[in-house]
Amino acid sequence: MTKIELRENIKRGGGQATDWLQALYTFAVPPQYLADGLESFGRLRIINEDRIKAHNGFGFHSHKGLEIFTYMVRGETKHQDSMDNVEILKRGDVQLTSAGTGIRHSEVCNGNEDAHLVQIWAYPWKESLTPKYFTRHFTEEEKQDKWALLVAPIGSDGVSTDREGDGPTPIQSDVALWATILSPNRTISRDMPTSERERKAYLQVVQTSGFNKGPARGAHVRVEIGNQSVEMKEGDGAFVHAAPKEELRMTNLGNCEAEVLLFDVDLD
Repeated sequence: MTKIELRENIKRGGGQATDWLQALYTFAVPPQYLADGLESFGRLRIINEDRIKAHNGFGFHSHKGLEIFTYMVRGETKHQDSMDNVEILKRGDVQLTSAGTGIRHSEVCNGNEDAHLVQIWAYPWKESLTPKYFTRHFTEEEKQDKWALLVAPIGSDGVSTDREGDGPTPIQSDVALWATILSPNRTISRDMPTSERERKAYLQVVQTSGFNKGPARGAHVRVEIGNQSVEMKEGDGAFVHAAPKEELRMTNLGNCEAEVLLFDVDLD
């Protein structure tokens, strides 16, 4: 059955986590946020929107058995890991670490400007994978008023397994990430993935105007699929259930650009 369920910004957990971190959580992050039992959606496990003060960040820590990817919104972060990767990530970059059997990494704000990023965790399609690291860069033009495919499963058409390459960032999971920067009064659409069963997607409007834990503000979009529609502002998310190939339409109702992420969460 086609439906869209709004998840308002005010329902996200988190806030001022430390003196250097502002974090908003969509799914449960125990013990800080239990999300009324909302632990995942399809293969998605975590969507955290983080703001890290300059010269601060997450020191070396361990991960195992997850696909971890970062969408940079503003500023820079310095990534280091136990696979000897050292990289400065900036606006337009997508970095993915396939933690597999285990890695250690750190993410620290680089330079004098605070960093703003969205970090996503997804369950892989099997256990005990070999750890891998990938980065990709996407221009503003690639996302302007159209959906750009940023992350897609390894083995999909156009997906390279080079550490740094063209096309979508490869992921060892049945998840894809699309992004757009939608101008005022513009409408874009895309069809739900082909399948013989119901499809699921998750939408998140990036909170580009600044940190806000209260009612959403800023960019304003309308999302429609079938005879269902919701209006979303910055910080709001939405769960989408629809038939295969059903058209999802999004219109920018506001007077500023809207940066939106769309996750296909069950491509298997």
